[in-house]
Amino acid sequence: MIRSMTGYARAEQQGTWGRLSWELRSVNHRYLDVQFKLPDEFRVLEPDLRALATSRLGRGKVEAALRYSREAATTTAPEPDRARLRELRSALAVVAEELGPLAQPEPMRVLAWPGVVRQDGGEAVLPLAEASALFQRALTDFTDTRGREGQRTAGFLQERIEALSALVERVRGRAPQVRTAWLERLRARCAELGVEVEPSRLAQEVALAAQRLDVDEEMSRLGSHLVEVRDTLARDEAIGRRLDFLMQELNREANTLSSKSQDAEMTRWAVEMKVIIEQMREQVQNIE
Repeated sequence: MIRSMTGYARAEQQGTWGRLSWELRSVNHRYLDVQFKLPDEFRVLEPDLRALATSRLGRGKVEAALRYSREAATTTAPEPDRARLRELRSALAVVAEELGPLAQPEPMRVLAWPGVVRQDGGEAVLPLAEASALFQRALTDFTDTRGREGQRTAGFLQERIEALSALVERVRGRAPQVRTAWLERLRARCAELGVEVEPSRLAQEVALAAQRLDVDEEMSRLGSHLVEVRDTLARDEAIGRRLDFLMQELNREANTLSSKSQDAEMTRWAVEMKVIIEQMREQVQNIE
C-alpha cells in the first residue's frame, strides 16, 4: 500500500490513574526521523516505542507527543491515623495547660500535620502499560491515515500515467508524418531554387534528417518508464525514492523530445508531457 509521509492522529484514554493522550504528526523528510516528547517518568518506554514506530513507518519526520495528567485520577478520601491524632490532642492539651485556653485547632491544619493522614499505598501507580498500548492504537490510526492519503495520491498518479501514455502514442503516430513533411519541404525548396539534387545526395540528407528527427527511442524509453512507475505503485513497501528517480528519467525523455522536435504539434505535446511530469513529481515528494 502506498502511504503518504504527512499524517496526523490523536488517541486519549482516562482511568483511575488520570488521563493519557498521544498526538502523532508528520511531514515530508528524506529519511525516517522519529522524535518523542515524553514526560520524564515515561522515558523508560522510548526504546520500545521507537522500535515499534520504525517497524511501521518508512520515511517522514514524525513527532510523537505524550501528555499525562493526574488531575483526572480517581482519589479516595484521606484516612486519618487515630493513634497519631490522640498523640496530637495530648500535645495540644499540654500547650493549653501551660499557655491558657486556646481556640480549637482548624481541622484542615490538623490533617496537614505530618503523620496524621495515612500514606499506606498512597503512591499513584504510573500507567506505563496503558501509555504503551495507547501509542499502538494511535500509531495504527496514524498509518491508516497516511495510507488513505497515499491511495488518493496513487489515483492521481494513475490518471497522469494514462495521460502521458496517450501523448506517447500521439507522438509515435505523428513522427512518420513529420519525416515525410520534412522531405517534401526539402524537395520543394530545391525546386524553387532550381537545384537538381543527386539521388545519392538526397538520400544522405534524408538519412541525416531522419536521425535528427527520430524520437522512437525516446518514446520507447518513456513508455518503459511508465510501465515501471505502474509496477512500483503496486509494491507494498516504501517507494518514494524510486518514484522520484523515475520522474527524473521521464523528464529527461520529454526534454529530449522537445529539443528534437521540428513540428509545432509535437513541440506542444512535449510541453504537455513536462507539465504532467512536474505535477507527478510534486505528488511523489509526499510518498513514503
